Amino acid sequence: MGKKAKKETESPPKDVFDPLLIESKTPATVVLMLNSPENEVLAKACDALYKFASKGDENKVTLLGLGALEHLYKLLSHEDPLVRRNAVMVFGIMASNNDVRKLLRELDVTNSLISQLAPEEDIVIHEFATLCLAYMAVEYTTKVKIFEQGGLEPLIRLLGSPDPDVTKNSLECIYLLVQDFQNRAAVRELNVIPPLLGLLESEYPVIQSLALQTLEVISKDRETRILLEEYKGLDCLLNILENNELSDLHVETLAVLGNCLEDVHTLQQIQLTGGIKKLLSFLEVSTVPDIQKNAAKAIANAAYDSEIRKILHWEKVEKFLLRLLETNNDDVKVAASQAISAMCENIDSKCVLGLQGIPQLVKLLSSDNEELKEAVVTALTNLTTANLRNASVVAKAEGIAPLIKTLNAQRDGAISNAIAVLTNLSLQEPSRASIQSQGIMSALVGPLRSTNSQVQSKAAFAVAAFACDADARAELRNVGGLGPLVELLHSRNEEVRRNACWAVMVCGSDEVTAFELCRLGALDILEEINLSTKRKNNFSEAALEKLLDNNLSQKYSRMGYLSPSNIITNGFYDCGQVKHGGKFLSLEELSKQELTDRRAIIFINAKPQEKRGAGMALYGIEGAECVELTAAMAQLRASGVSFFFSVRKGKGKKEEEKPKVIRVAPTILEEIKLENAHWVPPPDFVLMDYINDASKTILPMTSTREQVVALAQFVADRMGGPVEKEELHNFCWELDMSEIEFDLKSNIVPIGKIKRGTFYHRALLFKVIADRIGIGCSLVRGQYNRCWNEVKLVEYSPKGLLLPPQEYVVDVMFEPGSLFKQGSAKADQYK
Repeated sequence: MGKKAKKETESPPKDVFDPLLIESKTPATVVLMLNSPENEVLAKACDALYKFASKGDENKVTLLGLGALEHLYKLLSHEDPLVRRNAVMVFGIMASNNDVRKLLRELDVTNSLISQLAPEEDIVIHEFATLCLAYMAVEYTTKVKIFEQGGLEPLIRLLGSPDPDVTKNSLECIYLLVQDFQNRAAVRELNVIPPLLGLLESEYPVIQSLALQTLEVISKDRETRILLEEYKGLDCLLNILENNELSDLHVETLAVLGNCLEDVHTLQQIQLTGGIKKLLSFLEVSTVPDIQKNAAKAIANAAYDSEIRKILHWEKVEKFLLRLLETNNDDVKVAASQAISAMCENIDSKCVLGLQGIPQLVKLLSSDNEELKEAVVTALTNLTTANLRNASVVAKAEGIAPLIKTLNAQRDGAISNAIAVLTNLSLQEPSRASIQSQGIMSALVGPLRSTNSQVQSKAAFAVAAFACDADARAELRNVGGLGPLVELLHSRNEEVRRNACWAVMVCGSDEVTAFELCRLGALDILEEINLSTKRKNNFSEAALEKLLDNNLSQKYSRMGYLSPSNIITNGFYDCGQVKHGGKFLSLEELSKQELTDRRAIIFINAKPQEKRGAGMALYGIEGAECVELTAAMAQLRASGVSFFFSVRKGKGKKEEEKPKVIRVAPTILEEIKLENAHWVPPPDFVLMDYINDASKTILPMTSTREQVVALAQFVADRMGGPVEKEELHNFCWELDMSEIEFDLKSNIVPIGKIKRGTFYHRALLFKVIADRIGIGCSLVRGQYNRCWNEVKLVEYSPKGLLLPPQEYVVDVMFEPGSLFKQGSAKADQYK
């Protein structure tokens, strides 16, 4: 080879530079360097970007804006280990920024990061790849990708890394992943329990804490709890509790053990090894609020299983819970109250907790902490349900007053449970009387108006419990509680509607309350409910029947029927049949109407006039005025003038055939306050005489048949006598009725005024007198002014055997005293 050739061989290539040191103080320039083909330049550029990003969030945002991530993403698969390591470091440090994580998800970097977790990779790559994955695993979509791309297995393997940062990052990532139940099952299959238990002995508290937090999440699954037992994990946890140097881990340890307590088999194993005694001994001496709170919560969760409740009772867990009620921390008291509620399902625990715990719980009712108040009344509810002794303890502990006060609480749970406790106490007469005397009905008005269905239901149930007392019904009426109760009948909630129907049924036990309920529309709503197969219930039907039975005027108007058990009393009136949807007016409202040519209202009042001065307060007349007015009335009566008050214009009216208006004590009546006055129905002296006469002549008769026949003839005689069927059209009763109405200047006619009555007058009078002298009969309304009475009579066979009672229609019109078997042609002539 010649010299020329040798020279060419030894000279360096013309397109290659000697090593060149490049420095830059602008991040934009460094980002551009990421496009360099030189490995050394790339490595140094990545290192510079890592240092720049480490200085703060603003720098990370700057690099994001310069497009650094897109270039770095390409370097994750670079062949040079140093370039790849430095690129991963930049990713790890920048992933703490939320905007960076959004772009990383768009770039779908998880698969590339997972590939960096291979055993042969540098430990620094492991550290920053796991750091980046831990940051990204906060979002659900990334969790799914890590799971689908097989990231769990390398992460679990790295729990055994010699580098604590790698271990910590991997553990944190796993902790975030197992929040999803699918990942919990996957890590269990990958045998994550042994390495987690191993990390409990780590020298780094943060790793120990993370391991416990991860165990707490995965031990929610029963399969994991079984594995914990197999790997002696429960012993490890108890050892931590016994080690005072590890007190900073006790809270998390208790959380894991709390999950273990929820499994009967696991709990039995802990019990057999004396673990429960160790646990309770530790808890009894602990004064750390978080430990006490978590222990109570664990007991509460575990106590939902009946077998676990037995075990906890055998270990005398009640003693620990009662001690927690004496702490100064409200959160601890809340958790203890909740645990007491759960343990009450065990009857033995309920007895122990009731006698010793109820006085403590009652004291806590005065707390200003609404959450505590709710937890306490919930515990009291469970303690007193189906336990009369505990209910008595609440009353003896003076718990009634604070319970009633709790009905004004801010939390619906506190209100509904306070009502439940009071309802439980109402089963005992002394407690019920005490509750009523402290204004329970007034206190229930607010809950009845609640928008919470549970509160509404409990309030209606309580009304049903306390409204069996007449004074309680009067109180509810006076404080306006019937209106909201009726509104609850509209509820779409089945339980609320059922309890409201029950309450209405109980409240309708007296005529005054029944009438007010009807005025508020309860009858219309109940009828609508009963037409629906889905909405009606046993109480809705019973409530409708009860209201009508205690408001016979409206029952007869609506149903056209009164049964033998429906006894007509003073104040009853027949205003005819009200059309469906029409308003049923009270007698006082009807009394204010002008005289019309419509059907007269037939009124029953066989009640003597009040004694001297009695009832004057209704007119606002008291004291000396009452004496003066009474004296004036006495003088008028002495002169043969009879009268009754209508209080429309403060005037008296005679009941003579030719009445004249007489002004009684005008100086007094002018002072009557009309807005406070009430219409007072006049007494029907003629009806009183009818009843007296019937009692003397008919009541002594020995057989019911004789009494029925005699009464039919008696009624017919007082109402114009028998009428020939052919002459029925000439029986001009309408003219007589018009004259009576005109004379009275009123549409309301006392039945004793009627001397010429048709079917419905006679049938009503028959029923009124029959009810007074003890003859069972029904009153049935037909069409075209037809009405009739039905009675049941017992017949005897020829052999003297007693036959079932037969139903008969009583004739009071054509052949008074005749009895026709129900269904016969003659009976049908009334219908």
